[in-house]
Amino acid sequence: MITLVRSIIAGQYGAALSMLRGCIERAAPDAWLAVAGQFPFWHIAYHTLYTTDLYLSEGEEAFQPQPFHINDYHLLGPQPWSPKEYAAPERPYEKEQLLGYVETCWAKARETIDGETETTLAGPSGFWWLKLTRLEHHIYNIRHVQHHSGQLGAVIRSQQGEGVEWVGSVPLAPRQT
Repeated sequence: MITLVRSIIAGQYGAALSMLRGCIERAAPDAWLAVAGQFPFWHIAYHTLYTTDLYLSEGEEAFQPQPFHINDYHLLGPQPWSPKEYAAPERPYEKEQLLGYVETCWAKARETIDGETETTLAGPSGFWWLKLTRLEHHIYNIRHVQHHSGQLGAVIRSQQGEGVEWVGSVPLAPRQT
């Protein structure tokens, strides 16, 4: 059963990350800076990747932000520790940088899912603010990627008149280039 569960979770991470990558790849320069709700496209993409990377870690203490991370760029809206302060990114990340980050998350998802056992999946998420099992935590993380991919896909459709292809399931094997 654990092989089936890992396969399903891996396929859904693969699909979610494929759709996010599709949004980032398709974003024209105007879309890259366009606002979706309250935040620029690139900022939502970075938030999504940062959070995916974080939640693929065993816990908050095990997480290491990427070397290019700028403090508070991952936040959307008020800072949890100071609700009256907003993170205001001064410069956008480049598209190629975030496409590379998708590949980093892809590899981390493969490694993480391969290491899961029935015991770890039934255990706690590893994040004090998420009172979920590790299995439900993975589903939560995938839903987060899909939520923001939907926002980004709407920007692309609005700005460029094209959609982003729906992906049903993709194994997390290394990407063929």
